[in-house]
Amino acid sequence: MKKTHEVFGMSNDVLPDSYVDRGALDEELTRLLGRKVHIAIRGPSKCGKSWLRQKVVPNALVVQCRLGQTNIDVYTSALSQLGVRLQIESATKFGLKGTVEGQVAAGNELIGKASAKLGLEASGELAEKSAPIGHNVYDLRFIAQLIIESGRRLIIEDVHYLSHDQRIILAYDLKALWDYGCFVTVVGVWGDSNMFVRLNDELSGRIEELSIEWGPDDLRNIISRGSLALKVAFSREIQNRAIVDAFGNAGLLQRLILRTLDEAKISEEQSDIVTIAKIDDYEGAAMSVADQLNGVYIKFGERVASGIRTRADATGIYAQAMAAIVAASDSLHMAGISVDHIYSVAHARQPRIQKSNLKVILAKIDGLQVDDNGRGLVVTYDEEKECVLNVDRQLLFYRKYLTVSWPWEELIAEAAKLAQ
Repeated sequence: MKKTHEVFGMSNDVLPDSYVDRGALDEELTRLLGRKVHIAIRGPSKCGKSWLRQKVVPNALVVQCRLGQTNIDVYTSALSQLGVRLQIESATKFGLKGTVEGQVAAGNELIGKASAKLGLEASGELAEKSAPIGHNVYDLRFIAQLIIESGRRLIIEDVHYLSHDQRIILAYDLKALWDYGCFVTVVGVWGDSNMFVRLNDELSGRIEELSIEWGPDDLRNIISRGSLALKVAFSREIQNRAIVDAFGNAGLLQRLILRTLDEAKISEEQSDIVTIAKIDDYEGAAMSVADQLNGVYIKFGERVASGIRTRADATGIYAQAMAAIVAASDSLHMAGISVDHIYSVAHARQPRIQKSNLKVILAKIDGLQVDDNGRGLVVTYDEEKECVLNVDRQLLFYRKYLTVSWPWEELIAEAAKLAQ
């Protein structure tokens, strides 16, 4: 008998019984992987990007970005997974110099293959497998060849954590990698389509973009598939509530449905069809999931408030900006919160705030949110589009079910007292 958590819920592995090939993206991604192009996959957090990648590219070379990282960190991480140590001597906007060394026998073998393919001679004690083999690397050619020889697809996830300048560098690197025949998949959250082509128009025709957005029917299909596997049937009312509350987030929907099954005291596949219709079961599930998220957003608020306190700010502009962002309507969070909207709200509360200063501090809000590991973005600023993007739509669900007193409101009150 299948357990409910084997069908629904958040999982680092694909749950096949509730996996939905939304819009035939599996087939489209498979088709693009067979072509000589880079691929960009964009979509909000927990929308199924990782499941799609795992299902279609199971043996990928995956690098996850962190705030403050550079493209050099991406290559270093990728090669380390191949047993190769990368040391960069110098780097510029359009190139880099350094050396690579094999850390294990597989890494040494890879360097040898890449060297032979490029007509180069590897240095080092080739007679001893344990001895490091070094080789000079110029630009990305040697790195590209190492990845090609590994036979694995490089996937760079969470590129929204890279700064705007690093994304520009990545866009130019992608053109160079394409020239060398090394094709990459980049994954993340950004506003409008074709961000990398805007950053480097030479990528036109060299990169294809897939967008993952879940409509109500797609989300309902997740419920239907999993329900069939467990022999349960959710009432239309519960389905509708869960779909609305998910805010297009497939991961959140999975959590809500699993928790509803818990509330209904169902933990495994049923022998006959069981209907789940008590709205109390769903509402209990929603409150439970919101409670589980409470710690996440308490930490988020504390990190932001702590960061704000370290910045000298007579107008309280950081706190006012965060208040305007987090309080924005669901529709604005889904579409992007413009600088004009944030300014109108913040300026109405504190007339000394100027739009030029607001833009400067919005470029720094990513750094206010992340933890010691460089993760934890909830919103991020798109400098090019001049808008704030919601990276974590669970926030919208959380604030719907729990009344939240955000710490920056206290900072705003403190600033008002000082002004008096």
